[in-house]
Amino acid sequence: MIIFLAQSENFLQFCSIRQQGRGQIVKGKRGRPNRRVRLEEVAERCGVSVSTASRALAGAGGVREALRDSIVKAARELNYAIPASMTDRKVILAASSVAMLDHSRNQFTYHVLDGLNERARALGVDIVTRPVATPQDEVDLLREAEDDAAVAGCLFLTLDDAEVLTLAEGFSKPIVLVNGDDPTMRHSSVTPCNRSAAQLAAQHLIALGHHRILFLMKRGRRTIERRFEGWRDALAAAGVTDTGDLVEEVADWLPELAAEAVARRIRQRGLDFTAVLTAGDSLAYGAIRGLEQSGYAVPSNVSVVGMDDLPLSAFCNPPLTAMHIPMREIGSAALSLLLDDLAFSGLPPRRIELACSLVVRQSAGPVDGGARIHGPAAANRP
Repeated sequence: MIIFLAQSENFLQFCSIRQQGRGQIVKGKRGRPNRRVRLEEVAERCGVSVSTASRALAGAGGVREALRDSIVKAARELNYAIPASMTDRKVILAASSVAMLDHSRNQFTYHVLDGLNERARALGVDIVTRPVATPQDEVDLLREAEDDAAVAGCLFLTLDDAEVLTLAEGFSKPIVLVNGDDPTMRHSSVTPCNRSAAQLAAQHLIALGHHRILFLMKRGRRTIERRFEGWRDALAAAGVTDTGDLVEEVADWLPELAAEAVARRIRQRGLDFTAVLTAGDSLAYGAIRGLEQSGYAVPSNVSVVGMDDLPLSAFCNPPLTAMHIPMREIGSAALSLLLDDLAFSGLPPRRIELACSLVVRQSAGPVDGGARIHGPAAANRP
């Protein structure tokens, strides 16, 4: 151990690793490896906005020459990786039909795009949205983007099925999946920590005494399957391994479908659960409605927790306890990741998962607060 520390000390005296392009190791000060400098730090050093710093470093117009020189100098002093110019270049946002429908409903995608567009405006990046509805649309988009020198890269919004990822494998420009998941890590991606977020939400209900926790979901995407897995993980850790009868599926993310599913289950089986965790807030709104239509109050009879924390959730009756998903930050981080890939060619694909947090409101309470099981599962309740 003493020899190892001595060797480490000599190594730290010799160099620190700093990424300045592809695979370079430069002599530096003794200490820990340098972290990557952010554009905000360059802007703060020069007393300008992030947008001004971005335009100056990209060679765009509207910045005085003296100020541009000052910003470039500060960037070099801070070892900021000056990106290739984005002047007259654009980023294609390929949006699935699922994403466009969700956006029209002012749900999850709306807030992701809001964060993406705000970041793009600050950095002076031109975003061009292209709806993608069929595999042929995907082929055409990739071919056009490959041939268009003005296209710097592509963001795939809610596009992560196996066929799409395979088609994009030979694309020569950076691709980042926005709210998407590539299990084989061929492409970079940004998502919330779906699995651990759902696990935390379920653990909150378990801590309140609930073990018969219904999971209400719409299947079809890996990101949602991760939420299902998190719910299942939490129940398994609490000793509930037989969860097959605790899953309700709906065909769409509409509150009315969730209300129908919950009311129908109660009619057919009785109340065989004490809490509901939904894969999205819109389903939680419907679950509350379905419970009320069936004669049960939230949270005195049944607790409900959502996932997303949409703005509307604070104004539900009762206000919805939900996992806060950093929707705006997903869009912002995806664009930053794409620009990183442009600045540092040859980086391996990366998966960024953003932390989520529980927002406790009034829709979930202790199981002893009134929830009682009336149905086939009553005798088997933990």
